[in-house]
Amino acid sequence: MTAAAVFLLDQALKYLVVHILQLDRVREIDVLSPWLNLRMAWNQGMNFGLFASDVDVMRWVLIAIAIAVCVWVGVWIGRTRPRSFALISAGMLIGGALGNVVDRLLYGAVADFLNMSLPGWRNPYSFNVADIAIFLGAVGLVLQPPEKQVAAKTRRQPAKTRDAKPRAAVPAQAQVPAPEAAPAPAPSGAPVAAPASRPSAHSTGPGHAPTQGELALDPTPPDDKPRDEPGNSR
Repeated sequence: MTAAAVFLLDQALKYLVVHILQLDRVREIDVLSPWLNLRMAWNQGMNFGLFASDVDVMRWVLIAIAIAVCVWVGVWIGRTRPRSFALISAGMLIGGALGNVVDRLLYGAVADFLNMSLPGWRNPYSFNVADIAIFLGAVGLVLQPPEKQVAAKTRRQPAKTRDAKPRAAVPAQAQVPAPEAAPAPAPSGAPVAAPASRPSAHSTGPGHAPTQGELALDPTPPDDKPRDEPGNSR
């Protein structure tokens, strides 16, 4: 938007001055002397007549340079996406450069018509709106304020020690209860008692064989059996 506005304003004023006011024939028009005057000048070089030459090749060299600068600035804007201040400055530079390119293509030189002087001193140079835009745009790109850094990136990270290793916190739901202690194993050679079972009504008979889980016990202890002692007879 800025480039288009500068380009249209520059071309409109040049058309007014050259074709309507015919300043190229009148040469001078005092508007607010000596502060602001219209002085016609055909500039075949750059700003303030730099690199001016009557050779036609120089005109095409300056056109190529201006187009290359515009393309480079446009690519830079597309890649970096700067803030509004830089966008306005770049737009002014591009619009002014393209305005002077059109002058070189149409007239063979840039139409300069603005002149500002002081009492007792006359400025020998003239300029146009495109020159002002190019100068302000270039200065704006050079002096643009730095971008603010994101606050999250500027925060200092806490110092980390090499010895201390952070332990991952275990959620309360993920904690597993400790398993119950298993019974100590019996020493080797000791009989292992099988778990006792409740006696049933049919397991108390003399001819009953012990089932799984029951202990085979002799109902008559070996010490209580009657012994035949010598001299005793029945």
